[in-house]
Amino acid sequence: MSPRSLLDVSLALRDKIDTFLAHDAESPLLRRVQAQLRISIAVVDEALSKFQPEEIALSYNGGKDCLVLLVVILARFSVRPAESPTNTTADNTVTTSNGTTKPSKVPQQLQSVYIVPPHPFPEVDAFVASSGAEYHLDVDRYSLPMKEGLEAYLADRPSVKAIFVGTRRTDPHGEKLTHFDPTDAGWPAFMRIHPGYTSLGGTRDTHPNPQLKIKGENGREFRPAYELTEDDEERLGRDR
Repeated sequence: MSPRSLLDVSLALRDKIDTFLAHDAESPLLRRVQAQLRISIAVVDEALSKFQPEEIALSYNGGKDCLVLLVVILARFSVRPAESPTNTTADNTVTTSNGTTKPSKVPQQLQSVYIVPPHPFPEVDAFVASSGAEYHLDVDRYSLPMKEGLEAYLADRPSVKAIFVGTRRTDPHGEKLTHFDPTDAGWPAFMRIHPGYTSLGGTRDTHPNPQLKIKGENGREFRPAYELTEDDEERLGRDR
């Protein structure tokens, strides 16, 4: 069977998100998630209306929240309902319900940059590679500090004008950011887009989050990170 195109992936993810948003959630927590997701979708849609696919990239490091952001971005790449395709082809065209064939608005890959930490988790590196293949990411890796890595990336990809970096509001200085912020003076120039996600660090500055420790265990058992429910608990496992 042929691998799914990015358009196929986008349509499938859009269906999943639409189903989640249509769910009549009884939990206040889920209702808050739905509300924040709608905000994130609006930010992504605005970004996609302002910038062409070749002008956009994602800062991607394989973290759980980064993956959620990736799913939202890809879902919004898909064509609008009035243009929904009945068939997709290998040459990135779509056939609409009225039989018209035209180029798809969905790119074949999403440009991405992975700034590799000094001491990366091998599992994270492997996941960046596997998820990048699954979701059609064109990942460029740089084992450099953040500023130098972004400078190198923009030198290699001069068409990029905006990068989804998704700093959380609970990250250092995150409370001062808006959804769209140009980079600060002295940094490589691009538009930062922040629908909201956080990142893992490296093996020497990331530790098991104490809020996830299973009571009564010997200190080695922890619940998965996605079970965190409070924003201010997100960075309790980080040294910085």
